[in-house]
Amino acid sequence: MRALPDFPWDSVRPYRERAARHPGGVVDLSVGTPVDPTPAFVQEALAKASDAPGYPQTYGTPPLREAVAGWARRRLGIAQADPDAVLPVIGSKELVAWLPTLLGAGPGDRVVFPELAYPTYDVGARLAGAEPVATDGLLALGPAVPKIVWVNSPSNPTGRVLPAEHLRKVVAWARERGAVVVSDECYLEFGWDPGHPPVSILHPEVCDGSHEGLLAVNSLSKRSNMAGYRAGVVLGDLALVKRILEIRKHAGMIVPAPVQAAMTAAFQDDAHVDEQRERYARRRAALRAAFEGHGFRVDHSEASLYLWATRDEPCWDTVGHLADLGIIVGPGEFYGPAGGRHVRIAFTATDERVAAAVARL
Repeated sequence: MRALPDFPWDSVRPYRERAARHPGGVVDLSVGTPVDPTPAFVQEALAKASDAPGYPQTYGTPPLREAVAGWARRRLGIAQADPDAVLPVIGSKELVAWLPTLLGAGPGDRVVFPELAYPTYDVGARLAGAEPVATDGLLALGPAVPKIVWVNSPSNPTGRVLPAEHLRKVVAWARERGAVVVSDECYLEFGWDPGHPPVSILHPEVCDGSHEGLLAVNSLSKRSNMAGYRAGVVLGDLALVKRILEIRKHAGMIVPAPVQAAMTAAFQDDAHVDEQRERYARRRAALRAAFEGHGFRVDHSEASLYLWATRDEPCWDTVGHLADLGIIVGPGEFYGPAGGRHVRIAFTATDERVAAAVARL
């Protein structure tokens, strides 16, 4: 295992203390933790399944895998979604961190991810002993073929959406070289710009109907306000899913049975996601107008639950300025050196806290 970086959010603590001195209290727009209630029908499904004396299925129950496949067909346009090629995981972050290890990456292998990216892609490569490579240009890698190529659309932190044509090129490049493409799609249902609709790596327009060499990662944390349930899924290439399953069976990496029941209910319902989208759309519009009125420029941000914003100054100066207003945001450099002059603004706060931020700005 390669040495791990310091946990980045620890460095924000002094700014939280500054923000806490504001007489109106802290407005936390940093981590992006859901604050709205978990849907009642999901809670009920969890409670009904709480008498669970036996061991759960690592593979997931057949109803759960069918629910995920049905959601993928219905909401994502993945006509070939196969319930046999679905695997529940203990939150998407757990899978991101351990996937290089589960896919056999190790010393001498490269794991590629975007220049501006969720830090756990880097951590996952290090845990496997592989070399982490942050780049937006696959051709710049030269003759060295990576073991794994991560794509993330909509992006965390930037909210950028990669069009189907771009994703097709990534898939073709990787298939010619035998690399696995893993797409982190946890924000796929939160696209805001009709001109830039998010698309799954498993969509026929991207992969020509074949999921060979492809995996898509998704989560119920944001779409269903289930972050506390640790409920994620991976789907795609059946052979890759089965390989991951075998290791997880040996390692006891199993989603609890009551959580699987709650996941089944959540993936079967679309109405609660549409309601949550409306909440986030209102908060996004209010915060974007307020930050732009305060002198910020918002870049990308076509999708996801964040605004990628800058005052064209070092990100820590911006973090400090906002902390004096009692507002906490994420420093852009957490996501790579290219983010050193941006901050990530989450719009997952309550309506009351969003209104407080707007008033202060």
